[in-house]
Amino acid sequence: MATPKLSAGLIIALAASAVFLTLVTAGIIATQTVASNGVVSTVNVGVYSNSQCNQNCTSLAWGTLSPGDSTTKTVYVKNTGTTPITLSMTTANWTPTNAADYLTLSWNKQNTLLNPGDSTPAILTLTVDSDTGSLF
Repeated sequence: MATPKLSAGLIIALAASAVFLTLVTAGIIATQTVASNGVVSTVNVGVYSNSQCNQNCTSLAWGTLSPGDSTTKTVYVKNTGTTPITLSMTTANWTPTNAADYLTLSWNKQNTLLNPGDSTPAILTLTVDSDTGSLF
């Protein structure tokens, strides 16, 4: 039986819900607050904020990031279905559209096989490019 791919643009987009970033432009003491949110599409997968997988993760607060900074957050991913799944994550539909040129969201669970009922901690990493240019 083929292992379904989890379209998890997904876990990260959810993780990016209610995200607030403060970008400081190089050499200028000016800040820009960027609010972010997203929708997670999952198939037989739950995303939780605790290792017991009983508190749904609805948002992540990334804190204040400057150009060149990265920060990580841990979420817990659980296979709530009856067949093994392969985890994958993508991001799409950034607003503004050029934000994808300066912000990168990644995780350490790409292509991980997750059996029914199993859960795994996933580390999400948000990185701001060192040259943010004129983001807005």
